[in-house]
Amino acid sequence: MTQDEMKKQAAWAALEFIPHNTVVGVGTGSTVNHFIDALASIKQHIKGAVSSSVQSTEKLKALGIPVLELNDIDSFSVYVDGADEINPLKHMIKGGGAALTREKIVAAVAERFICIVDSSKQVDTLGKFPLPVEVIPMAMAYVQRQLNELGGDARLRENVITDNGNLILDVHNLKITDPKALESSINNIVGVVCNGIFAHRAADTVLVGSATGTVIIN
Repeated sequence: MTQDEMKKQAAWAALEFIPHNTVVGVGTGSTVNHFIDALASIKQHIKGAVSSSVQSTEKLKALGIPVLELNDIDSFSVYVDGADEINPLKHMIKGGGAALTREKIVAAVAERFICIVDSSKQVDTLGKFPLPVEVIPMAMAYVQRQLNELGGDARLRENVITDNGNLILDVHNLKITDPKALESSINNIVGVVCNGIFAHRAADTVLVGSATGTVIIN
């Protein structure tokens, strides 16, 4: 089974966690693209979706799924998104698609966060995948120096502007042994909009696509 087939398996398995007549939060990325395809098969049973990126919004609308504004919703039942890495505590690194800030906002509002991944995304310690940090452009050099002082190697992601009009610094060579503490520390650097550690808002349930079937981790 290919990696993409395992992603698709986990994405379609997420349909079992979608109540009828609800609003669904939708993340961003290759695994989520499979989930959007799956969601279209039950679109008549949901009220619509809240999207975390322009890319996902366009795909949702193309498949006839209504996209709602988060500011018009107090809460909704479930958010489905992927991860670039996830540890046994269900802490994640996200942001490979540069949508980390909006993803974190949507996840914060959702009552339940379902993370869909293939088995290659499971790690014991976060940090092999470079940590994305969204930065206000005028603060880029300052934030880069601050991140390097934390022991990382922060590099500008070339030719990428986020949906919020900001830049992405990818921090290499971090071994993240205390995800909650590092998430807070980086967010406290002036000029940082958000970073890609999802530890304070970890996943509630993880669906792992593997060669032997989908594994559910609660």
